[in-house]
Amino acid sequence: MDTKGRLVAGSHNRNEFVLINADEIGRVTSVKELSGQICQICGDEIEITVDGEPFVACNECAFPVCRPCYEYERREGNQACPQCKTRYKRIKGSPRVEGDEEEDDIDDLENEFDFRSNYSRDPHQVAEAMLSAHLNIGSHAHTSGISTPLDLDSSSVPSGIPLLTYGQDDVGISSDKHALIIPPFMGRGKRVHPMPFPDSSMSLPPRPMDPKKDLAVYGYGSVAWKDRMEEWKKKQNDKLQVVKHQGGNDGGNFDEDELDDPDLPKMDEGRQPLSRKIPIPSSKINPYRIIIILRLVILGFFFHYRILHPVNDAYALWLTSVICEIWFAVSWILDQFPKWYPIERETYLDRLSLRYEKEGKPSELADIDIFVSTVDPMKEPPLITANTVLSILAVDYPVEKVACYVSDDGAAMLTFEALSETSEFSRRWVPFCKKFSIEPRAPEWYFAQKVDYLKDKVHPEFVRERRAMKREYEEFKIRINALVSMAQKVPEEGWTMQDGTPWPGNNVRDHPGMIQVFLGHNGVRDVEGNELPRLVYVSREKRPGFDHHKKAGAMNALMRVSAIISNAPYLLNVDCDHYINNSKALREAMCFMMDPTSGKKICYVQFPQRFDGIDRNDRYSNRNVVFFDINMKGLDGIQGPIYVGTGCVFRRQALYGYDAPVNKKPPGKTCNCWPKWCCLCCGSRKKNKKVKSTDKKKKMKNRKLQSKYMHSKILKRELKVRVALKEIWVLFLYMQLLFTFASSLDISRIDNDRSLLMPQVKFEKKFGQSPVFIASTLLEEGGVPKGATTASLLKEAIHVISCGYEDKTEWGKEVGWIYGSVTEDILTGFKMQCHGWRSVYCIPKRPAFKGSAPINLSDRLHQVLRWALGSVEIFFSRYCPIWYGYGGGLKWLERFSYINSVVYPWTSIPLIAYCTLPAFCLLTGKFIVPEISNYASIIFMALFISIAATGVLEMQWGRVAIDDWWRNEQFWVIGGASSHLFALFQGLLKVLAGVNTNFTVTSKGGDDGEFSELYLFKWTSLLIPPLTLLILNIIGVMVGISDAINNGYEEWGPLFGKLFFALWVIVHLYPFLKGLMGKQDRLPTIIVVWSILLASIFSLLWVRVNPFVSKGGIVLEVCGLDCD
Repeated sequence: MDTKGRLVAGSHNRNEFVLINADEIGRVTSVKELSGQICQICGDEIEITVDGEPFVACNECAFPVCRPCYEYERREGNQACPQCKTRYKRIKGSPRVEGDEEEDDIDDLENEFDFRSNYSRDPHQVAEAMLSAHLNIGSHAHTSGISTPLDLDSSSVPSGIPLLTYGQDDVGISSDKHALIIPPFMGRGKRVHPMPFPDSSMSLPPRPMDPKKDLAVYGYGSVAWKDRMEEWKKKQNDKLQVVKHQGGNDGGNFDEDELDDPDLPKMDEGRQPLSRKIPIPSSKINPYRIIIILRLVILGFFFHYRILHPVNDAYALWLTSVICEIWFAVSWILDQFPKWYPIERETYLDRLSLRYEKEGKPSELADIDIFVSTVDPMKEPPLITANTVLSILAVDYPVEKVACYVSDDGAAMLTFEALSETSEFSRRWVPFCKKFSIEPRAPEWYFAQKVDYLKDKVHPEFVRERRAMKREYEEFKIRINALVSMAQKVPEEGWTMQDGTPWPGNNVRDHPGMIQVFLGHNGVRDVEGNELPRLVYVSREKRPGFDHHKKAGAMNALMRVSAIISNAPYLLNVDCDHYINNSKALREAMCFMMDPTSGKKICYVQFPQRFDGIDRNDRYSNRNVVFFDINMKGLDGIQGPIYVGTGCVFRRQALYGYDAPVNKKPPGKTCNCWPKWCCLCCGSRKKNKKVKSTDKKKKMKNRKLQSKYMHSKILKRELKVRVALKEIWVLFLYMQLLFTFASSLDISRIDNDRSLLMPQVKFEKKFGQSPVFIASTLLEEGGVPKGATTASLLKEAIHVISCGYEDKTEWGKEVGWIYGSVTEDILTGFKMQCHGWRSVYCIPKRPAFKGSAPINLSDRLHQVLRWALGSVEIFFSRYCPIWYGYGGGLKWLERFSYINSVVYPWTSIPLIAYCTLPAFCLLTGKFIVPEISNYASIIFMALFISIAATGVLEMQWGRVAIDDWWRNEQFWVIGGASSHLFALFQGLLKVLAGVNTNFTVTSKGGDDGEFSELYLFKWTSLLIPPLTLLILNIIGVMVGISDAINNGYEEWGPLFGKLFFALWVIVHLYPFLKGLMGKQDRLPTIIVVWSILLASIFSLLWVRVNPFVSKGGIVLEVCGLDCD
């Protein structure tokens, strides 16, 4: 889509459509007319005839139409040229239709009644051709002559194992012993528009084989046949090596026919799956499952003892502890059992290239639209967003199949200008990355990595070009920093663009929609003259009084805009601070999505989140390794991981709310579990007999039909195409009535065709009133109308990002990102899996994406608060997994995981209560457990051992280090005692009182030195609950120890359990205490802590144990003096 590099802004509701920064040359014009070598209906190349001339359908005006569209128009249309309306005449090589005149000068009997090549096209391509014809021709598009095809006939003869002869005689076999003789042109029907062969006029009737004769009579099994088979296998192996080593041939010459063989994808390695599951070894997973079962049994004995042995003198403490322990046990079950089937996966990128990328042919990899979302450039620095965009533009994927859409939900001119600078810098950065295959392809992180950048580099120009590129990147950073500095002070009249036009987004809450195509339009290439991926800036319309649904609404707007502009079948969504760290990440995802065996049921491929800039000890568990390397692997073995908001590749059709394809079970396999004499199977046997009888009748009918038609494949393809074209016909008729030129429509025709328009009303209620967008939703393989005018597409793009477009539709309810929670990611993934889809977890050896995490304690707690608040909102919504989605395709263990993801904030209440119990026990001298017997001690020891064993085995099969596991345990207590509790209160206020909380964007990055923000102390109310718990338990420890010292050794036995309980809380809150202490340059924190602790203990002991007072108190004796 060519906008001449101008910004397009407008509002559908206000009927505004403006091209900003435009002059007479840069105004919106139609796309330039295509050359005569391109079909104006479907956009395919027009083939060359046997005479070496381009195919011409109309001799009057020479309107460019390819042969398949010409034959389809003659057979199913009004048989006239779309431009001059002259009736088409039959051309040699095309079948005859009713109404053709007798032609004495054409000798073409073999093709005159041949329908073999008809309808070899995909039904989705037919829809695309119809839509494209409408957009190109406008009001001149014909409608009266198009009818639903009723009689379709097509076939193709596959060329599996090569036949013995192809028309030529073999010297070793006599002429009467040749096998089936099939003309060469019958086995090459893989192209949508197959090119005719020079000898296509040759007609060689196949010779039937007599089944009673031996195969050797026909040549099979003979020495010549075996030699020919060995020769064929050798040829296939040679072709395989050619494809494997493509690009490294250094000018080697290969046979063109050899690389163009249609059997190439059918070779052994080409047929193999693109990925595989790697189960956890039984030596690791079986003990893990045994420990889980034992832990369940031990929990049963534990609660049996706890409930039957109350503490009468501390009943309130005992009852509180039992309730908390029961809640912890339920939470553990919800978290533990989804990890019952952990798996890992491995991809084969070489097989993906072998299957979809053949030398000398265009890449067949699927298109991908990449979404980058940003809001506030002050909290999300433009330099970080620019690095993310640059890593996307330089990804190792065909450039014509990548489109990057940047959503600026803050309508900031700073983001717009930074993106403009980024697009200019990418013209030098992208060819540098691809020339030297550098990793990562985000310049900030590439130049900052502390590794030997000369490793594996052999190009002599690398050092010189790297230095020049680093200098250019530093200049690019200076320009970005200058923009940020300029944006600090906003002019009173608002920002203006270079041509003096006011910036449309000066009012953040009231501005029109804006679209700018920076890259991907005509004339913009890199410094080496190569094409660049498409880069589009999008800022959706915002008006007062509308609910814009935050990030979820922005993502849905991007999905609609991308469907109009590029309509890729797959989407990748990343945050502005998550750059592509592995340039082959998209290929990793396509190994799952494009797998012909299992890819159709996959709704998204989730990558783990990895982070840069985190301190070595990961004090606040920012990496979240336990979740990404243990929990997500367990979910991948059930129905797939949950969607975590970034680093995820989606199937567009799944986001549209469609159900997953259902695999039909083979008949006769439902009753194999019972023996034949079982009476339970009688009914099913009778049904099977009926099915068999009906199958016999069907077979007889099929045989009759096969005798009528030459091949059975004609029937299958006929049914598919017929159904698809009937559905497309309804859509096409609607679009003819309602699209661009509605003013010239006949109202009576709309009324007459209301029965046909009824299905379209459902589409409007689901997707909104955009015919172009609705048409794009039906194209499962994606694609947009070729040759459509820029003005029409831009008008639709502005329409679909208008603030009122989603009113009275299913957007946010059943379609796209789901509304109702600040954590839209959990809801969106949950809805898709309820439709029967499954997801996949992909962990490449090199991390696919990397981002920045808030390493400051306060920012980290605010981030966890937002996640927990989203879970609370889901808990009180209609989409809560406890009661929503039954009867769909969601598996029970997967549901356990979703339930756990929405109920975990409620754990904050029993957690805080349980963490205060040690302090109360130490201060009051009571305990939650009565005097422990030998039986009770065995149960407690067994429970602690099972908990430890579970953690050790998880770390073993998940390959998680013990310090990462321990940091996760610590922050579970810190976050549960602070962020989760506040999220629970805020969620209750929102549901019960309607009090909304503002969404806080987490600050990204820091430029004040390595880990500078780690020691930055920011006071927030989230620090109060854990600080209170810490102080209470420290005071309790001091009081308990001083009391034991004062009362003698009898008190040390009961004190041991209380001290262990309190120290467990203090140790878990230790990172929180370090965050409060800030940076200590000279004195370690641990010394400060122990100093305060010991000083307090000795002070209390000094007060409690007074050496100047007798232990028995003051002794009064009778004075010897007589005072009287």
